[in-house]
Amino acid sequence: MEGFRGPHPPAGVPEPAVSLCNGRLNLDGYGNRGSSFPGLKKRGHALGNRSWIKIDKDGNSKILELDKVTIMRHCSLPSRDLRLLDPLFIYPSTILGREKAIVVSLEQIRCIITADEVILMNSLDGCVVRYMSEFCKRLQTNREQADDLPFEFRALELTLELTCTSLDAQVKELELEVYPALDELATSINTLNLERVRRLKGHLLALTQRVQKVHDEIEHLMDDDGDMAEMHLTKKKQRLEAYALGDIYFQNDFPAETRVVSKSAPGSPVRSIIGAQKLQRAFSNTSPSKHGSLMSSSSNGENIDELEMLLEAYFVAIDNTQSKLFTLKEYIDDTEDLINIKLGNVQNQLIQFELLLTAATFVATIFAVVTGIFGMNFVASIFDLPSAFNWVLIITGLACVFLYFSFLFYFRYKKVFPS
Repeated sequence: MEGFRGPHPPAGVPEPAVSLCNGRLNLDGYGNRGSSFPGLKKRGHALGNRSWIKIDKDGNSKILELDKVTIMRHCSLPSRDLRLLDPLFIYPSTILGREKAIVVSLEQIRCIITADEVILMNSLDGCVVRYMSEFCKRLQTNREQADDLPFEFRALELTLELTCTSLDAQVKELELEVYPALDELATSINTLNLERVRRLKGHLLALTQRVQKVHDEIEHLMDDDGDMAEMHLTKKKQRLEAYALGDIYFQNDFPAETRVVSKSAPGSPVRSIIGAQKLQRAFSNTSPSKHGSLMSSSSNGENIDELEMLLEAYFVAIDNTQSKLFTLKEYIDDTEDLINIKLGNVQNQLIQFELLLTAATFVATIFAVVTGIFGMNFVASIFDLPSAFNWVLIITGLACVFLYFSFLFYFRYKKVFPS
């Protein structure tokens, strides 16, 4: 990360650093002289600079003000990869393997992982603070212990762990709110309970989308062996260093053998054979295509298996979280079906009551028509009998009652009413 700080400070002058692993801000005796280091600028001095946290292999962290161009040059990343880390834009969860870095954007944790360091987007979010403190703690604790995982896989593992843990915790909190709200809604259907469940369902859908994006990204990496092999930055770095050493050996040894062979007599086969053997070894050490392919073919399977087991563990965790969300969604759907059944039952009861009321109204209308006819002012012989009107009312009433029960029997026969 020397490219971040510009020229080296003079001997005896401590390096300016901000240590975060000790839980407090430590400035090592520079005062206002920090402007001589272009990588360590105060906020606002350079347009486009952002605050980043650099964590090295020893667990030391520093806060740096870096612009996009510096990060692109240091990590050999295109500008489109840095847009994924921009907090002003909303992008789905992404894990990208590049030549010298791994670009990670999972929830609030946005960082660039290299073979030697982690460049983390500085934020006051709880996940970022926890990632920084936990990673520094793990690196400092396991400094003396041998770890099978390389540095970049350990950084990626903690990112996946915190992301899966955070999403699972949010799902559990949502479960504690949703289940009582649904039970209360099933008991009492009113506007307040419906609005509460509608709000919780919106949160459930948003959380399901976020979990689904992380799930799909891990699954995509597990399905692509090339992407997993690209993420083994330590092996690639060691391969480049070995290639550089082989190139130095080739430059230092091959010309000398050429001179030996050229000076030896044509009839001296010993030196020619020795020189040819050394030349062949030199070419075998420095040939990037053959040597790199042999190393990659022998180690890619192990590297892929190592990363695949790491991804599989967190794929199972995020899949379990997704299963909880699906179960919660099914419970909401079942509750909605129950509510619809209850509302349908109430609606059917209202229809039955309306049907009975309509039949009773029809019968009463017939009785009212008969009584209305006899209330007319016309001359008829039936009015000469004193009890004739009473018999008319009795006969009409019995006919209306018989007609009403006929309606009920017909409704039962057609199964309009339950038996």
